[in-house]
Amino acid sequence: MEVSHITPAVHAIDVLGPAAAAGLFVLVMSRLRDSPRRKLMAVMTAGFATAYLGGGLGMWEFWYFVAASFVAYRALDSYGFVAIGWLMHPVWDLVHHFYGNPIWPWMPTSSFGCAVFDPIVAVYALALARSHARGHTDDAMGLHVPAA
Repeated sequence: MEVSHITPAVHAIDVLGPAAAAGLFVLVMSRLRDSPRRKLMAVMTAGFATAYLGGGLGMWEFWYFVAASFVAYRALDSYGFVAIGWLMHPVWDLVHHFYGNPIWPWMPTSSFGCAVFDPIVAVYALALARSHARGHTDDAMGLHVPAA
């Protein structure tokens, strides 16, 4: 028996809400010191790798988890890998939006929203990676407030 998937319609709030949430997330992350921020962002990439296990795509879910787990492990010490993890997930989000189950069953466009949120965070991580490559240990976006 074949199960058909209906792709939910996307509205402005499905883009604006996640984009605003991503901006807030970046602002909160920018308040953390460098090492805890990188590690927290790496752990989050591992956490969202598990979000779709059982999400309707069978063994592909497992293989994504394996690849994302490797990236998350490497991300503990590298903003470049943090960015890769945050860029891998929206691809998987879009696959689920069009072919699988949403990340939150009660919100049909949640996978699409995640696909909006994650690349914004990835751009922030790429800016941090670039800043570190130049020898800076502070936030590349200038938002870091030193502890008093």
